[in-house]
Amino acid sequence: MIVTREVRKLVENFQPDYVFTYQDLNLPAERSESVIKMLNRLVSEGVIVKISKGRFYKPKRSVFGMLKPKQEEFVKDLLIKDGEIIGYLTGYSVFNRLGLTTQVPNIIQIGTNTRKNKKQRGLFTISFVLQTNPITKENIPLLQLLDAIRFIKEIPDATIDQSCKRLVMIIRDLDKKEISKLLVLAEKYPPMVRALLGAMVENIHGTPNVSALWNTLNPLTSYKIGINEDVLPEIRKWRIE
Repeated sequence: MIVTREVRKLVENFQPDYVFTYQDLNLPAERSESVIKMLNRLVSEGVIVKISKGRFYKPKRSVFGMLKPKQEEFVKDLLIKDGEIIGYLTGYSVFNRLGLTTQVPNIIQIGTNTRKNKKQRGLFTISFVLQTNPITKENIPLLQLLDAIRFIKEIPDATIDQSCKRLVMIIRDLDKKEISKLLVLAEKYPPMVRALLGAMVENIHGTPNVSALWNTLNPLTSYKIGINEDVLPEIRKWRIE
């Protein structure tokens, strides 16, 4: 009974959507078996939801039913470990946040410095995108932007031209320091990303800003993306088709 009351009280104190594990309860290890049984009972009662082995959350309820936690919360153990950033959200959820699409499929994509296999967590499929740049708090928004350029053909519910226009708008709002950092980070991305970013930045800020990026490209290579020259006049110079 003591364990039952303790666990219920601790769970009640958690904010809705907060994903927690047994360790977050800070109860003595010798009680682990009883605590796990109690957590499973709370799952069966609908008080909490189990999303994967040993991971639970207290759902937020609305007139439409139970709401899922934010994706950052859902995969926080894959984004931060021991206080260090080890990954960042990218892909569809970020495309939505950047105004590139209205869709958010049940796929969570995470950028990481190490290769990892896909995993299933509840209804979500989690996939990983290898990132060779350092992943820092300051870099993440720029890496997300570069990822959007990299996967421009895969952005749902939008044409490539529409996505290109939106990305140019986002880049136009960056300050000079952010632009400089973006161009440096792009050097570790595939040539297609470098070419398209170069065309976008040149469109906004002119040729001098992109000369270093231009020099990283093979002068004999062209890139088939499918952007209209009316949308981005610089594509011909950057050998984008």
